[in-house]
Amino acid sequence: MEIRVQSLKFDADQKLLDFVQKKVSKVERFDETITSVDVSLSLLERPENKNVKLQAHVPGETLVIERASQTFEEAVNEAVDAMKEKIIRSKEKRYNA
Repeated sequence: MEIRVQSLKFDADQKLLDFVQKKVSKVERFDETITSVDVSLSLLERPENKNVKLQAHVPGETLVIERASQTFEEAVNEAVDAMKEKIIRSKEKRYNA
């Protein structure tokens, strides 16, 4: 599984990039057919201004989750947790169809 991280409107430091790689790599455990995950980190104009968007590419569909929070780490954790649930639901739907 390939993980591509993109930071918009700022330069992410290596510590943040390593954290994102470590957390996002865990979603592969829930569906081995995931080919890649695109991660977009951006700054917004509101109190929860750290935004994270995950796009997991599986054969036949793209699963998208977006979360905003006070810190990138918190937003990544929330997005990864939500993505795990979405992957499990999607996988169940594919195999039960």
